Amino acid sequence: MADDNAMVRRQRLLADFGEFALRSENLDEILHEACRLVAEALGTARAKILEIQEGGQSFLVRAGIGWDPGIVGELRLPMGEQSSESYSITAGRPVIMRDIRAEDRFSVPEFMRAAGVVASVNAPILLPGGKAFGLLQADDTRPREFGQEDAEFLRTYTIILGPVIDRLLKLGQLRLAEERFRLTVETALDYAIFVTDRDDQITDWLPGAAAVFGWTAEEVAGRPGAVLFTPEDRAKGEPRKEVLTAMEHGWAPNIRWHLRKDGSRVFIEGSLRALHDEAGELRGFLKIGRDATDRRAAEERLRESEERFRQFGEASSDLIWMRDAATLGFEYLSPAFEPIYGRSREEQLADNTLESWAALVHADDREMVVQRLLSVRDGARANFEFRILRPPDGELRWIRNTDFPLPDQSGRVRRLAGIAKDVTEEKASAARLEVLVAELQHRGRNLLGVVSAVAGRTLGQVGPVEHFRSRLQALSRAQGLLSQSGSDTVEVGALIGAELEAYAQAEPPKVTINGPKVRLTSRQVQNFALALHELTTNAVKYGALKGEEGQLSVRWFIGQTGRGRRSLVLEWEETGYEVPPEAGRRGYGRELIEKALSYALRATTDYRLDAKGVRCRIELPLA
Repeated sequence: MADDNAMVRRQRLLADFGEFALRSENLDEILHEACRLVAEALGTARAKILEIQEGGQSFLVRAGIGWDPGIVGELRLPMGEQSSESYSITAGRPVIMRDIRAEDRFSVPEFMRAAGVVASVNAPILLPGGKAFGLLQADDTRPREFGQEDAEFLRTYTIILGPVIDRLLKLGQLRLAEERFRLTVETALDYAIFVTDRDDQITDWLPGAAAVFGWTAEEVAGRPGAVLFTPEDRAKGEPRKEVLTAMEHGWAPNIRWHLRKDGSRVFIEGSLRALHDEAGELRGFLKIGRDATDRRAAEERLRESEERFRQFGEASSDLIWMRDAATLGFEYLSPAFEPIYGRSREEQLADNTLESWAALVHADDREMVVQRLLSVRDGARANFEFRILRPPDGELRWIRNTDFPLPDQSGRVRRLAGIAKDVTEEKASAARLEVLVAELQHRGRNLLGVVSAVAGRTLGQVGPVEHFRSRLQALSRAQGLLSQSGSDTVEVGALIGAELEAYAQAEPPKVTINGPKVRLTSRQVQNFALALHELTTNAVKYGALKGEEGQLSVRWFIGQTGRGRRSLVLEWEETGYEVPPEAGRRGYGRELIEKALSYALRATTDYRLDAKGVRCRIELPLA
């Protein structure tokens, strides 16, 4: 009868534990209650639950009653091969030790001996699936004949306890997962996350969606997901297309502009995913999207900036370049590289090394150029000029470079940039200007000498002041032609035209002018212009240009002197008029032609005047 009462009491305690396990979701409370009820059922002072930890390397006294502080929740025991606890886990059955003082099968933990434990019985706790959680152990400080019925009771208890522990462990994991999910969705306010049903009606509206779109969960509940699309996308049926794509393929991209509650627009990068149950039936849709409005605006500004830079570089006649500070290879070359360097951008970028570019630099300037680049990489600015030899003809060109560093936010130079300008023509113009200044000084001195001679001859013969003035004007016209040409030469035809253009009647057929383009130097122009002036004024006063009857023919050509040099041969012929007697007087003009040209220009002249008119032939060596 006593055994029956013990059995009933134990069954009642098992039932009490079951009720407690149903009411509680706290694993530590349930494990503690399990220990208490086991101790009561077996009539012992102590009970404990050991949990396997550290990947099966140790036990933790997870729960217990009757133990001193510092044991429960603190003490760890190694899973030694000789311990009864390890054997029970490995064998999967209870172990009874009736008197540990005489125990020779297993080693006994020292803390149990110190607590005065004499007898002990344990049983493994197995989770569903057979995985061991630990073991339940009852201890007694008195000699105790634990029997097989005690071991079976513990085994029954652990069979009930295992699923309870498994449920609570999974519940804890689920709660952790839910907490992580809650924290994620509540803090990820840049991400709009919401759920719709199979008809795309909004059912769940998470905090990120409220932050991004401005609607509260109450305001959008039951509304279609299309409410977030722009009017133009709704008009094109984009919401329905997105849903159909997700139904067919499981997901659909959602990268487009959307509407906020206040009517403003937000650019979303995300997707729509179809939600199916275990049977594969469609239950709804999950939409996750990131607010990329600011980033898209920044990218658009960057694209616009890059486009402006590209347009500037493409339009510039100067070369705009950019180099990587580490390798000094080009990252960008504007189209002006090709006309300046005589090499295509593609060819240069294909062999994109400092050495390949430096090979284009004149050997005498190469070291200086490389050193300037290195100084810019160290943070300096540089303005310098150097020479290049353009492939494939080796033409020498002068380049003016303005180089400067491009540091990052930390101040470290990441890139080098610069502007290169071809200044070859500028250099040539500057050199020529120096020559022209020197020539102008020389020409001025010569001109003063000519003016002095003209003045002496004209005024010394008591000639009219008008004659002196007209000769100065002839010199002025010659100087004007030199200035207009931009060089120190004047074309013969221009000189003749300048003298004759003052006379309206100097046109065909009365006047004919014919000859090739021949240029005279400034030294030749002054005296030759005076000779033309004298021939012209004589023709106006006495000859072919005085009346309407005469004709004037002026022609010139390239000849050859007796020494084989090129020469200018000019033939001036006046015909068809009556020659007045005074025309035969020898004056300054004839003396200039016959003597001054020979002296100043080493010219040979032949001046003839007879009843038929004037014929003058002038031949002077060309420079």
